[in-house]
Amino acid sequence: MSQTVDFGAPSDFGMHHFYVEIPAGPREAIRIYEDYGFDGDESRRETTECRVILARELWTKIRDDSRRDFNGRLKAKKENTGSWTTGKIKLDRFLGRELSVLAWAAEHASPDECPIICQKWLALRPEERWWFYAKTASEAGESNQTHRGWRKALYCALSDGTSIRLEQKVKPRSKKRESEDDDAMALSLFDAIQGDL
Repeated sequence: MSQTVDFGAPSDFGMHHFYVEIPAGPREAIRIYEDYGFDGDESRRETTECRVILARELWTKIRDDSRRDFNGRLKAKKENTGSWTTGKIKLDRFLGRELSVLAWAAEHASPDECPIICQKWLALRPEERWWFYAKTASEAGESNQTHRGWRKALYCALSDGTSIRLEQKVKPRSKKRESEDDDAMALSLFDAIQGDL
């Protein structure tokens, strides 16, 4: 069995993993990176991509729930546990995907919405989180793609929905409204015909 560091990341050099950069400054944003290493996908081998830049006040609202969830699962596998400390913290690539999903949902939230987002994220099975990661990363997985498709959808899915403002682009017409319009048009035609008589 290979040794791990931090949150289940392989200690061997060049392995595919994620890492979180936590600056010393208490107000500086945190960054989550995916490092493909030497054993990553053929097209992305030896590349690193920043998945999300998260405001520090939002990070402080989600970090404890993610730490408890990850450490509980690492303990069950009899692996060392991790903590969020200043610097570069490595994660197993699957845990990194899960953390990215949580951070993507939180990036559009207010600090007050983060506990609800964490609750809903905790209710998801790891496989569901991985599915959300795959869908989001394929369409909007870079740090500068915050307002695209699945990135916004994660916020909508994991928040309570009270702050979501969507404008209805096309108003549906109801049957009742259509029949009222038809009656009004018939009456105006009837009035026009009577006026001609």
